[in-house]
Amino acid sequence: MYKRVLLKLSGEALMGNKGFGIDHNRLMDYAKEIKTVHDKGIEIALVVGGGNIFRGIQGEEGGIDRVQGDYMGMLATVINSMAIQSALEKIGVYTRLLTAIKMEEIAEPFITRRAVRHLEKGRVVIFGAGTGNPYFTTDTAATLRAIEIKSDVILKGTRVDGIYSADPEKDKTAQKFDKLSFEDVFTQNLKVMDMTAFTLCKENNLPIVVFDMNTSGNLLKVVDGQSIGTLVEV
Repeated sequence: MYKRVLLKLSGEALMGNKGFGIDHNRLMDYAKEIKTVHDKGIEIALVVGGGNIFRGIQGEEGGIDRVQGDYMGMLATVINSMAIQSALEKIGVYTRLLTAIKMEEIAEPFITRRAVRHLEKGRVVIFGAGTGNPYFTTDTAATLRAIEIKSDVILKGTRVDGIYSADPEKDKTAQKFDKLSFEDVFTQNLKVMDMTAFTLCKENNLPIVVFDMNTSGNLLKVVDGQSIGTLVEV
């Protein structure tokens, strides 16, 4: 069983069956899944993307400067982080939201020691605003924060049940992998995270588990060490 984990969720995951924004039912489902892990005494931190609201690249396509667009995307992650914080606190889970961009009225500034202390006190820690820098994805932010807080693993919750040889939604012959090495991912050119995030994991020996977050109970099974999804490690 892992003792400290970082869960990465995409912004799109919060849309549920909607085409945009946040689906309340999906939000509460995720909050309950996180609570079951927290109730087991596992220290858990979260990073959520902002793609359900805004993407920097999407803004660039519309004529918005890339740097400006990326900062807009970071603010979108803060909106999602606040939503998850509210959902967790509604069901009795103590949380702290720490952001890479200072906004003291709604969140604490990110300081590694403060984040670790919150975890040690049994609070769910949510990291918002990415890395605070343009040109870096929330996958990279999740990896960086996981390394900084000395997480045992980074858990990437998706809508598919692991890593496949091809997109299983498009190719019915795609093969699912239960376990891979970092080298396997490189040599087979598999899509797990963006290259910056993945290289950070490899260089710091940080395991990655990709799993289906939308199946009830999966998060707890993964944290418990059960063979759910795909494990990537050295």
